[in-house]
Amino acid sequence: MAFTLDKVVPWGRSFAEYVAMFALSKTDLEQRILGCGDGPAAFNSELTQQGGRVTSTDPIYQFTAEEIRARIAATFAEVVEKTRQNWDDFNWTSIRSPEELGQVRMAAMEQFLADFDLGKAQRRYITASLPELPFADDSFDLALCSHFLFLYSPQFDAEFHLAAVQEMLRVAPEVRIFPLVELGNARSRHLDWVMAQLKALGHSLQVRTVAYEFQKGGNEMLCIYR
Repeated sequence: MAFTLDKVVPWGRSFAEYVAMFALSKTDLEQRILGCGDGPAAFNSELTQQGGRVTSTDPIYQFTAEEIRARIAATFAEVVEKTRQNWDDFNWTSIRSPEELGQVRMAAMEQFLADFDLGKAQRRYITASLPELPFADDSFDLALCSHFLFLYSPQFDAEFHLAAVQEMLRVAPEVRIFPLVELGNARSRHLDWVMAQLKALGHSLQVRTVAYEFQKGGNEMLCIYR
């Protein structure tokens, strides 16, 4: 049975994973960065500690840290177990087992939870949902979207994806999206159509291979330049 989820679940990744997934250079990390659909990732916390300028958006930020912790707890075991059931869909190299996966993900999410109240007070964590962002045009230099667009293609149609990317391009001149596969590792059913529409609108696109591949075949990001 292929790996599937009925809805988006809170599942946070580490700063190092973000750097690898999005091929973030030192220069990239010095820019004004927006993370869309960041959920309980540790990227904002870690980059802020390093002196970076980063804002994260997600609808889950409407809740308190303890409410987010409860939501993580409600889905954590299911995600780990589905990963185990679909062992062959993943590369068990840097992460060697579903148990280790759970430990790595929980460590990242604990880092997020420890930072959340301060980050929310500092307006680094903003409650917002694509395809609408509460920022002025060109508020950021680089917008990132990790494990939401294209990954959840069955749940969100092609028009939603296009609108979301256009909104990200409104607030930043460069957008990077990772991965380009759905849960279950098939290439996103929306990718070709969305890319064609973006090209027709005059944007420049590049599919780049990155040094990160936990989902087999999930080692590419889409870069869009306004």
